[in-house]
This record gives sequence, C-alpha cells and structure tokens, in this order.
Amino acid sequence: MEQNDTNPQVEPLAEPQPATANTTEVMPSLEEMLKAAELKAQEHYDAWMYAKAEGENIRRRAVEDVSKAHKFAVERFANEMLAVKDSLDAGLAVQTENIESFKSGMELTLKQLSSVFERFNISEINPVGEKLDPHKHQAIGMLESDQPANTVVSVMQKGYTLNDRVLRPALVMVAKSKD
Repeated sequence: MEQNDTNPQVEPLAEPQPATANTTEVMPSLEEMLKAAELKAQEHYDAWMYAKAEGENIRRRAVEDVSKAHKFAVERFANEMLAVKDSLDAGLAVQTENIESFKSGMELTLKQLSSVFERFNISEINPVGEKLDPHKHQAIGMLESDQPANTVVSVMQKGYTLNDRVLRPALVMVAKSKD
C-alpha cells in the first residue's frame, strides 16, 4: 500500500533582505521645512489676530455696558418719582377751594415721596440739638442760645444722605458762645 502524505509542504521562512536605497528615510528638503514653518507661523498669527479681535470686542462691550449703566442708573428711581408727580398734578387739578383738603393731599404726596426716599436709602439730615458736624452740616450763621457753643439751634434747610453719603448738607444756625 501506498501511503498518501496528507501534510502539506511547509515552505521555509524567507530570510530578511538587507535594506535597499528605496526604503531609507530621506530628510525633508529646506523648502519643505520652510513651508511647514510658514504654515505654523500663519496658524499662530491667525490665532493671535482672533484673540486680539476677541479682546477688542470684550473691551467695546464693556464700554457700552458702562455707558448704559450711567445712562439708565436712575431709571428705577425716576419711575417711582413719576407716581409722586402724578399725585402733585392731581392735587393741582382739584377745583375745590377747601384748604384742608389741599393740605391733606399735600401730606399724602409727601408721605408718598418719603416712602420713595426710604426705598432708595435716601435719609434726611435734621440735626437740631446735635453738635455741628462739618461733614453733614453747613453753618450759615450764629444765634444767642442757652445751648453749648457750636450746637445746632435751627435748621434752615434739611440735608440728605444717599446710602450714608451726603447728597446735600443741612443748612443750620449754631449756638454762639456766651462771652
């Protein structure tokens, strides 16, 4: 009997061939390196220009925001004051000759104005009996009085503060020393 060889023939491994001139790495030419550097420089320049433009836009928007803030800073206060003006207009439009009704209307309007001042932290400076404070009071004269010298005797015009900052000093008369 003949024996069949069922094992396929295995070919021996090929031995590595030495590198030829076609497979060696070639250094890029100076022109290629220059083009690559120019592309990189252009990318950096574009990024810088974008950042510069973005910074300019941010600055411009900030200037616009500050301008709008200055322009409309009193808008809330102005809206509240419109109600007070409407009350004054309504009081003047009344045709009655009754002084009491006119006075009560004025008192209600003053109360309305005082509530607006309170909402916006505007306070009166009414320093009768206090020691003269040149930061809050402006003395316009001196009077003979039993009170100690430089004590506020009377207020000619009330002063006002906004959030503890003097808007207008009170005009006052102070006690004169008894010399």
